[in-house]
Amino acid sequence: MKFRKHRKYLLAIACLSASGFSTQAMAQQSDDADVTRLEEIVVTGARGRPRTVTDSPVPIDVFTAADLRAVSYTDTNDILKTLVPSFNLGRQPISDGASFIRPAELRGLPTDKTLVLVNSKRRHRGALVSIGGSGTQGPDLATIPSIALKNIEVLRDGASAQYGSDAIAGVINLILNDASEGGSISIDAGEFTEGDGAQTTVQGNIGLPLGENGFLNLSGEYSQADATSRSEQYCQSWACVDPNGASPLSSYASDPSYAAGLADANIGFGDVVQPWGQPEHEAARFFFNAGYQIDADTEAYAFGNYSESEGDGSFFYRYKGNGTIEELREADGGIYTPLEKYPGGFTPRFFGEIFDFSILGGIRGSFDNGLGYDISGRRGESEIRYTLSNTVNPSMGRASPRSFRPGDLINQETQFQADFTYEFDSDMASPLLLAFGGSYLDESYEVVEGELDSYRAGPHSLQDPFGFCNGSDASVAGAAVIAGGSTLNCADSSDPVFTVVGVGSNGFPGYSPQFSEVYERSSYAVYADLSADVTEQMFLQGAVRYEDYDDFDSELVVKVAGLYRLTDNFSIRGSMGTGFRAPTPGQQGTINVSTRLPNGFPVATGLFPAGGPVAGALGASPLVPETSTNMAIGFTASLGDLDMTVDFYRIELDDATYAISTRDVSTDPTSGEAYQNFLLLDAAGVSGANSIGGVLYFANGFDVSSEGVDIVATYPLSGEWGTTNFTASIGYNKKAYESDPSAFRNEEARFDYVNYNPNWRGVFTAVHNAGDLTLVGRASYWGESENANSGTSIRQVHDGVWFVDLEGQYQINDTIRISAGARNVFDEYPEKGTVGDTCCGRLYESGSSVDWQGAYYFARITASF
Repeated sequence: MKFRKHRKYLLAIACLSASGFSTQAMAQQSDDADVTRLEEIVVTGARGRPRTVTDSPVPIDVFTAADLRAVSYTDTNDILKTLVPSFNLGRQPISDGASFIRPAELRGLPTDKTLVLVNSKRRHRGALVSIGGSGTQGPDLATIPSIALKNIEVLRDGASAQYGSDAIAGVINLILNDASEGGSISIDAGEFTEGDGAQTTVQGNIGLPLGENGFLNLSGEYSQADATSRSEQYCQSWACVDPNGASPLSSYASDPSYAAGLADANIGFGDVVQPWGQPEHEAARFFFNAGYQIDADTEAYAFGNYSESEGDGSFFYRYKGNGTIEELREADGGIYTPLEKYPGGFTPRFFGEIFDFSILGGIRGSFDNGLGYDISGRRGESEIRYTLSNTVNPSMGRASPRSFRPGDLINQETQFQADFTYEFDSDMASPLLLAFGGSYLDESYEVVEGELDSYRAGPHSLQDPFGFCNGSDASVAGAAVIAGGSTLNCADSSDPVFTVVGVGSNGFPGYSPQFSEVYERSSYAVYADLSADVTEQMFLQGAVRYEDYDDFDSELVVKVAGLYRLTDNFSIRGSMGTGFRAPTPGQQGTINVSTRLPNGFPVATGLFPAGGPVAGALGASPLVPETSTNMAIGFTASLGDLDMTVDFYRIELDDATYAISTRDVSTDPTSGEAYQNFLLLDAAGVSGANSIGGVLYFANGFDVSSEGVDIVATYPLSGEWGTTNFTASIGYNKKAYESDPSAFRNEEARFDYVNYNPNWRGVFTAVHNAGDLTLVGRASYWGESENANSGTSIRQVHDGVWFVDLEGQYQINDTIRISAGARNVFDEYPEKGTVGDTCCGRLYESGSSVDWQGAYYFARITASF
């Protein structure tokens, strides 16, 4: 393409994309049914140059509305997982807020290392901070209805120098529908072949003119999904509620009063006391996109969303004698046990209400001197409101309520941004394009105090709370209750008077005033980006960015990229750059006490802010930014109708933020370090420190690397029976430690970081069009992986697995299209877990990126107008 011939076109595109990718990926396709090749014109990380996918200096995927429609999912997360092999997404039941906002990863790095844009503008983060792993806090892609999208662009390359913090692994740009007329409505329904997980989704979109020179595009979605359960009855060596279980404690189930209560132990799931599966979920989401052409050189634009969703799931089952359901001596000398409230034990139910809101407005255009501009401001907010039911505050004894409001989490962002472009004439093959600008970002993360009972330290948080015993002898009060018929025995150390139980709503104690506060920061950034076709064969680009945070030192990052056309059909390309990711206010401020299984046995585990007094007493240091070096080299080739890109990459991440392995806590003076940890927690004023069994925090503890190769190939085939487009996307990724992490992570955690997720992932798709009929076939492959337990002495190798999706679509008339099909049509499952945390009724490694729900059949009807 001769850029001088398209100068006006280039400047227009550059203005629209100064803050990121293009605001619209333009697809050119002939109306002729025989045309089988689709050429996407995209604006890559070069900020403004329109280039084909195979002519880009960095790897980029562009998915059109037709590509999105060919995926049976409606959740934007799942669509990306289906289309992009290097994008991995798991289902995490019994994982607090991660049950509702699912963290993902790109190119082997957590989702917070990937920058998400909407219409080329930064998307605000969700309120959830994952309490394990890297403590991920990224945008919640599920809040963006897929019907609102026109295209998705995925840049698989480090781009912090162009777009700022977070763009270490890549950038995902979601392009909103900008049609000014027409619309559609669709109804999607399906169910798993196990007979559960029924889902219904209704989506609608309409384009409206805004005066004579503008548009208003509206999208909405309502979805409802029932829970699934891929579980067996709880039966472990320490407790078994299965009458046929091998454990000697299976007598629990033969206890008439206990057995009678088992059906109510987990409200809504009578078959098993602890279900593993996707949570119940209901959501209503709305998006708008608007633009108005003020004059030939000026456009005003705005877009925003509102999303409201609710989900609920289960925590670990509480059996009698587990430290929560214990006999307690009351003020009258009698005995109370939570079995009076829950005769069969109980499984806490966790509810999350998620609210997401954003609004962005701006103006863009060009001055008479050719200077393009784009000035915008945005506000984004995400909030999670937690409710916990079917549980108790054990320390309150009989006075404990059954449901609690443990508090809220709120993430807020306000940003103002100004971007400019200017094109200089040069003696090179194209003009020299300069993109430059700056931004100001204000962020806050608020931990909202829960209701008092959710964190109250009741009387049973201490031994002998009513002063009945004086050493081994009864006090005056003790003698009085004995005289009244109490079985109190102060000489017996196992008497319930000495029993200490946990503080706060069991499963998720509420946020107390000590840890409820607002974490705030501001930052500003300036950047410059130069790009040009130096010769007819060579394209080069360079970028530099400076960012300054008021809670960290400043960061300066750079990037260079280039492409060389050896022939008209073969090019080599590469890039190198530095990057960074500043720890979010949420990562610096999140706190959580929840039940975990660090050694296979459920204990209350506390996560405390790395920069706070509690973690500081344990040896933690405040978090610092992660820094990275990205290197990539690859080639693009067009061999007849076959288009192919192959890209090798290596990402080195220094000062990686990850949670340390859980450290034991014990009130037993003979337990060594575990007792010292208790003393430190107690001295720091942690309420209920004597009932906490483990502690952890986030740390910049070590350096890691992620390297691999991405291969994408497309091939169209035409015949008398129609046209078929084949796409193969293959990714290989290997993670490694680049420094010794042993001071922060135990042997098992170190092994699983490298081996838990499959190295190989492939997606092979065929889309056949024959008149009004479209057939879609997709095979997805996850390679071999390995998991360890008990250090690394016990391991399980998981073989690779293939899933096949099939779908048929038929256009009945100009208005109605019907679709039907199945995901995982052959009902394949990964291997059942035998090591790790595969216990407590769990059959599969639930944290795996390999789906373990089984076959899902669905039907959809769409009306377009």
